Amino acid sequence: MDKPVLYIVVPCYNEEEVLPETAKRLSAKLAALTDAGKVSADSRILFVDDGSRDRTWELIREYHEADERFSGVKLSRNRGHQNALLAGLMTAKDPADAVVSMDADLQDDINAVDGMVDKFLEGCDVVYGVRSARDTDTFFKRFTAEGFYKLMELMGAEVVFNHADYRLLSKRALEALSEYKEVNLFLRGIVPMIGFQSDTVEYERGERFAGESKYPLKKMLAFALDGVTSLSDRPIQGILGLGALTFAGGLAAIPAGLKKYRGSEGEEDFSLLLSNLWAVSGLVLTSVGIIGDYVGKVYLETKARPRYFIAETLNSEKKK
Repeated sequence: MDKPVLYIVVPCYNEEEVLPETAKRLSAKLAALTDAGKVSADSRILFVDDGSRDRTWELIREYHEADERFSGVKLSRNRGHQNALLAGLMTAKDPADAVVSMDADLQDDINAVDGMVDKFLEGCDVVYGVRSARDTDTFFKRFTAEGFYKLMELMGAEVVFNHADYRLLSKRALEALSEYKEVNLFLRGIVPMIGFQSDTVEYERGERFAGESKYPLKKMLAFALDGVTSLSDRPIQGILGLGALTFAGGLAAIPAGLKKYRGSEGEEDFSLLLSNLWAVSGLVLTSVGIIGDYVGKVYLETKARPRYFIAETLNSEKKK
């Protein structure tokens, strides 16, 4: 059996501070895997520039010119992490036998790639990189992150606990992924839908090597909401149940309300009525907002706009 061609896909957005170290470590890792006979010498590192405004693409070009193992894809504009990652995966789909995706910030332990490749060679099509612990996180970060996964599970979305986008996909899994055409991408929820044989590799997540996080709290909350509404309709079902419960409660309270109203001087009961009105109004507006988010997603899906455009490609791979 020929040695498999491995591609390591790394989405980048304004990563000029960390990219030199990332390239150095990934190059060493790919060389070690090649020397160990686990992967082919045609294996590559594919950086995807997601419309960076710094020297990210210039650095990628320099790495490619100096070493053919570095390839690059430049998107026409910033399309977000998920679209940039998908662009890299689809670019690597044809020349590669397996693809490992990881972020450029070096928080994911590069040594976990060895375990992923081993499990791929054993027959796995999908290997998830899973954090073994969150000891280095602040209490707030740990609480919100674990709450995110529990919320996704509660909402009916199938995700792997403590897994982000550090994973290995075989060619067969990539071909299956290419069949998903939705514009609203949430890859960590779509990949488990593919099926095929899967496994996990645990690793310890470190601190960001340099630069600033591209996912502050506001973006993380938006990402969580997008994940739930992209994968499940349980929030709408919850609105139906909550509406029915509120209606039933209102009906049950009518007799007591009428009795109290007849013997009341009015001021205290008006305050109670007003607070109830505000509560119900808030519930209605929240429900409309959730439904509106689903309608907005349907609107975007029906337009079927392209998810990204590739402006430039740097490669030296041999077509399979």
